[in-house]
Amino acid sequence: MSSASGANNGDGKEAALFEQRLSKIGEVRAALGQLSGKAALYCSDASIARYLVARNWEVKKATKMLKKTLKWRSEYKPDEIRWDEIANEAATGKIYRTDYFDKSGRSILVMRPGVQNTKKAKGQIRYLVYCMENAILNLPHDQSQMVWLIDFAGFSLSNISLHVTKLTADVLQGHYPERLGVAILYNAPKFFESFWKIASPILEPKTFNKVKFVYPDRPETNKIMEDLFNMEELESAFGGKNQATFNINDYAARMREDDIKMPLFWSPENSALASEPYVMVNKDMAQEGSSGLKSEETASEKREETDTESENREETESESERAEIDSVSGKREETVAVSDKREEKETESENGKVAATSSNGVELTSLPGEGKGITPAD
Repeated sequence: MSSASGANNGDGKEAALFEQRLSKIGEVRAALGQLSGKAALYCSDASIARYLVARNWEVKKATKMLKKTLKWRSEYKPDEIRWDEIANEAATGKIYRTDYFDKSGRSILVMRPGVQNTKKAKGQIRYLVYCMENAILNLPHDQSQMVWLIDFAGFSLSNISLHVTKLTADVLQGHYPERLGVAILYNAPKFFESFWKIASPILEPKTFNKVKFVYPDRPETNKIMEDLFNMEELESAFGGKNQATFNINDYAARMREDDIKMPLFWSPENSALASEPYVMVNKDMAQEGSSGLKSEETASEKREETDTESENREETESESERAEIDSVSGKREETVAVSDKREEKETESENGKVAATSSNGVELTSLPGEGKGITPAD
């Protein structure tokens, strides 16, 4: 077979695959029924495709997932959160959107859990949702994903919360599928490895594969940063040359300007949002294995069963988080001495519950930092 005929054959397969996926997008749209208002704007072809990708192009599962998001958006109203409502959460710069993008044009959210300044999970998650909506608002027209840059400076055991981690995963995976391109965990402390092993089963395989550990003293991981970012723009805290630091007053002004833009973004006149087309950017998605699908479905189903329980857990959050910290500390066999009281509480902690289900999640075969670099975004 000539190279020309081989190329034509490849183009033919790609075209057939594209048509097949458009057909599935149409099936989901038909299953949703007549939509109006913001729901109609939200369900563009590209948006529906993100849910199909998250469920390996299975129409029924994607439809079920999308219906839950539409219900959540109608009740939670994420696009109506405004700066003044969550400004206290932002005061320390624990999450903020940078004024520069990565080399692919993706919005960047910087996260600094070491400067956490509030106790209630409800407020923390609401601020995260605000930041997600803001990052999406500022995406270029040819980009649909964002980058998370997580800085562990000042991070300690007191900053660990499996409860908040689970709620974060639920929101990200359940209502913002395929919005995360890559998450960089920068200079995570040694003790975080124990928590990561406990928490990782919460993540679906697709999300898990987007998490990359980077350490400034490991050249092989520093290359991840150089490949992703313009080092002249990247903040010095992440090895870049930008000496600028977070300023709450400047950031508040930026966010208030974006708050004015948000209603326009979700107005019926914004045909660009409603007509956002599906673009096939990764042909390999059609060849994903069934083993990943099985583990992903199992994790998703278990999260659905515990959604109500999670929402009602906030009143006992402080006690639960102390138990979580004890459980993580108990895993630090070489660095922390564990008291008998903590060992007695460990089986009662939420960490123990999650660890018991780890066989249904992702099996870790290496410690953080030993991966193979950047997995292409789905």
